[in-house]
Amino acid sequence: MSSELLVDVEGGVALLTLNRPAKQNAVTPTMAAELSAALRRCDTEDAIRAVIITGTPPAFCAGADLAARGGDVSATLDPPPWQVRKPVIAAVNGHAVGIGLALALQCDLRYFARDAVYGLNQVRRGVLADGFAHWTVPRLAGLANAADIMITGRTFDGDEAKSLGLANAALPADEVLMTAMAVAHDIATGTAPLPVALTKRLIWESLGMTPAVVGQLESELNAHVSKSVDGGEAMVAFKERRPPNWTGSVSDEWPAWDAPGEHQSLD
Repeated sequence: MSSELLVDVEGGVALLTLNRPAKQNAVTPTMAAELSAALRRCDTEDAIRAVIITGTPPAFCAGADLAARGGDVSATLDPPPWQVRKPVIAAVNGHAVGIGLALALQCDLRYFARDAVYGLNQVRRGVLADGFAHWTVPRLAGLANAADIMITGRTFDGDEAKSLGLANAALPADEVLMTAMAVAHDIATGTAPLPVALTKRLIWESLGMTPAVVGQLESELNAHVSKSVDGGEAMVAFKERRPPNWTGSVSDEWPAWDAPGEHQSLD
């Protein structure tokens, strides 16, 4: 029995491939459960430094499989991509609508196929957009653009997705995964894992904070990182004229972090 999610880990990069090509990778409860389990693994396994979510061609994800859903099928994963302590990259190599687009927008970096079709069209199906779309879209695209695409439920292409701020780049479909892999491997080999993980968490949570709280957290997190396993490695590597050898553990060195809305000093 084939899995609805393919998982391949190599060179510090986990490639998670939605795998129902005959149904354009439409989401089922099984797929959502498998993706959640894979994301939990990516969060805790230190050998995984970056994550890519893509789809078996020709689509990325056509939304929820309405024919297969015995109950609600949602892109509300456990954990959602933005809570995974590794960068999660969406390689959106084809059409992504409804939950499929919402899933991509939960990722940190998003590379879209230029000629594919995108949309949050749930209002045209008698329901609201889900998968945290009402949280991600206004933050990425602004209120006016969010209202435009979510209230109308209209579709758009990759170039417009880029202009709206939903995509980091719009590319030919056959270049999307290749580009995402290059970025992922650069992160996996060139960056310190703990600072990257903390930077990601602070980016996602900072929009709900005051400037003073953000500044305080930056100082406290830098103090924490300076005492970590990799704290002095960059300077030593620079003096020795070699690439840094990052050996720190995100899982073991993660600091105390208050719940959203309760940001105070880190322990």
